[in-house]
Amino acid sequence: MFKIDKDKNEISALTKCSFSSLGFEERQHLQEWIAKKPECLGEELLIIQKEFSGFSDTNERLDLLALDKHGALVIIENKLDDTGKDVTWQALKYTSYCSSLTTSQIVKIFQEYLRNEQSAEDTISAFLEEDFDSITLNKGFSQRIFLIAANFRKEVTSTVLWLSNFKIQVKCFKVTPYSMGDDNLFLSVEQIIPTKDAEEYTIGLADKAQDEVASLTSTNATNALRHEFWAKVFEAARSKTRLFQNRSTTKDTWIEAPSGTTNISYFFSAIKSCCRAELYIQTKNREHNERIYDHLYNIKFEIEKSFGGELIWERETVKGTGCRVKAESKGNIYDKAQWPEMITFLVDAMIRMEAAFKEPLKQLKNKI
Repeated sequence: MFKIDKDKNEISALTKCSFSSLGFEERQHLQEWIAKKPECLGEELLIIQKEFSGFSDTNERLDLLALDKHGALVIIENKLDDTGKDVTWQALKYTSYCSSLTTSQIVKIFQEYLRNEQSAEDTISAFLEEDFDSITLNKGFSQRIFLIAANFRKEVTSTVLWLSNFKIQVKCFKVTPYSMGDDNLFLSVEQIIPTKDAEEYTIGLADKAQDEVASLTSTNATNALRHEFWAKVFEAARSKTRLFQNRSTTKDTWIEAPSGTTNISYFFSAIKSCCRAELYIQTKNREHNERIYDHLYNIKFEIEKSFGGELIWERETVKGTGCRVKAESKGNIYDKAQWPEMITFLVDAMIRMEAAFKEPLKQLKNKI
């Protein structure tokens, strides 16, 4: 920091100091400066308590408690020349304690701070520019944390940056005292996390990270659901067909079992819109696939008669080169209420399909 000398048209450096070298203390000085001028933290804040210790079953005290212009609680923790290692954990504890405070409890806390000099309700109403009856304070998880110190340890900044990925609102302010002679002292207050220029971008990254976490959580839940569904299918099929006895459950929407004929498999498939029992033909050669399919299609009448109903025949599938014959029913694998009906259909259709294709598949080697 520099002093500008207009007459000489030059600048001169101020002396950077430590709080301890100047004889300043955390509670007696830094805390009081912020309490009297909270706008030094870059926004309008209403200090509602100092050295707050109104937590059940603990004697811990948070330095400053404030409200922002949205009625959210701001937990302010001050350190002088160094944050120490535990300030983040300390602030998170206090925030968790404060998260359950109701509007009436906050008013009571503020009134104790004001004593009888002012009305807490009127002061809050004036600060938020709303009628008090329409005000709700400390909504949901709106709490914010402000950490203030001359130097931040990497353990602290690393934790703060990680917490930001989960929309936990933590700001870090670097405070630095300067001197110019014995009587001229200055204080610099700089927001270092998130930096002012990058604040909106940082919030955007937090939203993205949170979306990715939510997506991962959703994916894990979906995978677990599919494993559970296939386990129930296997349980129902175990005593009725040997096709899937050596198969394991999966996170996929399908499960394959060999038919006994090379490159031809049976599949169970279940998605959001339907479930299927199917025979799938997939050699490396499309023309060969079609020859196998055509041979089976030529005896479609006999196969469907043995199956006991119509099947869906697909010479071309969405996958491209393969051919498929399937039995299909409506159903949603993600709705457990539909599982019993879906499982009954799948097992019954697969048993009948295996029986209907048993002899035709045996004859393929001689025909193709």
